[in-house]
Formats: sequence, structure tokens, C-alpha cells
Amino acid sequence: MKRKITTDDIQAAVYGGAILGGGGGGLIAAGEKAATFALAVGEVSLWSTDEFSPDNLTATVALVGAPAAPNPCLKPVHLIRTIELLREALPKNQQLVALNTNENGAETTSNGWFHAAMCGLPVIDLACNGRAHPSGMMGSLGLHREEGYRSVQAWAGGDADHYVEGMAQGGLEQASGVVRRASVEAGGIVAVARNPVTVDYASRHGAPGAISQAIKLGHAWLDSGYDGAVRFLQGREIARGTVSQYRCEQQGGLDLGCVVLNDTAKTSLSFVNEYMTLEQGNQTIACFPDLLMTFSDEGKPLVSAHVREGMEIRVVRVPAQNLLLSRTMFMPELYRPFEEMLGRKFAPDSAV
Repeated sequence: MKRKITTDDIQAAVYGGAILGGGGGGLIAAGEKAATFALAVGEVSLWSTDEFSPDNLTATVALVGAPAAPNPCLKPVHLIRTIELLREALPKNQQLVALNTNENGAETTSNGWFHAAMCGLPVIDLACNGRAHPSGMMGSLGLHREEGYRSVQAWAGGDADHYVEGMAQGGLEQASGVVRRASVEAGGIVAVARNPVTVDYASRHGAPGAISQAIKLGHAWLDSGYDGAVRFLQGREIARGTVSQYRCEQQGGLDLGCVVLNDTAKTSLSFVNEYMTLEQGNQTIACFPDLLMTFSDEGKPLVSAHVREGMEIRVVRVPAQNLLLSRTMFMPELYRPFEEMLGRKFAPDSAV
């Protein structure tokens, strides 16, 4: 199906994306600003995967960095610059026919909307992952397991004193590492266009329908509030209380920290941008890729970067099987850097 993104989709995409962000995926105000601006400058078309030939080429557009970084600077020109750089790197016999986002989040669900409005390319109703995740590797469709695959990634971002742009080509992990380090040099965040693949490959290994799901979830929240969103995802509230401790620091271009509640269960959440683990009474109750999300006491989505001590918050858990997930969510090797950061193992047992 083909349809135009309208202004009625903006808040739904942002708030549905924020919930599916699981603490990460960007900031709500920035997401509303970016989506509104995209529709103001041009038309944005959302196409389902079956509107393309299987061998058509799509590329992933993303934001890489730490949402709580003190000096991020990302401008529309940076987004377009990544497309220009990526197109220059493609062989002459290849061309992009579409764009897709890397994940769902308050900002990331609308990744590609501005690019599409300016470049005339459709956005695919597909994300590399139907929830937010902390690394470029997790948003790369399992390409690191494809023998001989060579990653191509273009980035741009930063204010006048910290602007960086470039192109990395090579092993997927190495190229993703270069981009992550570039986000630090840029002040916290860079725009990225990366890893052109066929629509067939993206459909088989990503999360088709992810954008529509975020918009439907957002409408459930807008229409029926917190309870409507929890029902839509078939999740449940797992904790509620006052934040007694909050820690957040930037490490390697990521927000790393924890949230502790004063509830009787002694709830503790760890996060690396997104919430990774939830413990109660010294027992691990839930782990990524289950969706763990914080809400204000009034039921508004609250990203990890905006939690503060003294806040009354609610915590919701949605089992992984209720989400649209990429195969990368079940690749234990992609969890190791975050297990090391947090000093605990929580990767899923199953691999694909």
C-alpha cells in the first residue's frame, strides 16, 4: 500500500515511537520538531514493502549518539549531506529507490521523512528493528554475519566548531565504530546513511510494518492514554514509585546509567540509551529485548535521558514476542559490549 504521511500522523508517530523506544530512540520534542519540519518542506510517501521490486535498493538512515549529550547539533543540511555522500560511494550501476529507518523511537520513527521530502524518495514501512536499540550493529540487519559483506556508512553533524562528515567503508563493526566515535567529536549526535541492501533482504531480516505499528500505538495513547498504550502492546505495569537514585553518564557515545525506585520491590533499571535490565529484590525480572519503558505519573512516555530524582514514575514491561523485532535481537554476540558496560550477562539464549 502507498499513502501520504499527514500532519495527523506526526504526534502518533512520535509518541508511539517514544514508547517503542524503550527509554532511547531520541527525544519527544526533537521528534515532533523534525517530523513537522519534514512535512512542511515537501510530500512524504510511505510504501509497504510489496510496492517495490525485491532487488530495489534501500538504505538505512539513522541518528547515532547519546541523547543526553551536552552539545548535540544536528541540522537538516546534515541529513541531506549523508545521502549525497552515500550516493557518491555507490557503483554507477546502482541507485537508491527508497529509504528506511533503523528503529522506532521518538525521533527515529520519522527518520527518512525529511530526506524523502527533499529527495523525492519514498520511505519504506519498515525499520531495521521495531524497537530502539543501542548500537549500529543491532540496526544492521545481521549483515555482520554475511560473509564478505563490506559496509558503507556516511555521516555528518556538529556545530560550526565541531562539524564532522565522512564516509567509512570496511567491516561492519569497524565502520560502525568509526561513526560512533564521530558522534562524540561532533558533540553527541551525527546523522548517518548506511548499508544499502535490497528491499528483499531488508524485508526478510528487518521489521516490516514497524512505522505503521508505531503510528497505531501512538493513536492508542492519544485516544486512551497510558492504559490504551499498555493494552495495545499487551504489556503490564511492573513497577511504580519515586526515583530515589538516577545516574547517567556518556561513555563511548552512549548514555549509560541506572534508575532506582523507592518502591517496596526495590526496583532498579539499568540503561544503555535503552533500558537493558530490570531488577527487583536482587532478582532480574526482565531484560532487553523485552520492552521496558518509563512513564510519568500522568502516563506520558519518559525517555531515560529525562528521568530525574524525585519524579513519580511508572514502569511497563512488554514481552519481546509482542514486538516487531529484527533477527539481531537474538544474536548474543551483539550484546557483549553492553554486558561489559553493565557488568552482567543478559543476552538471550537463542541465536539465529
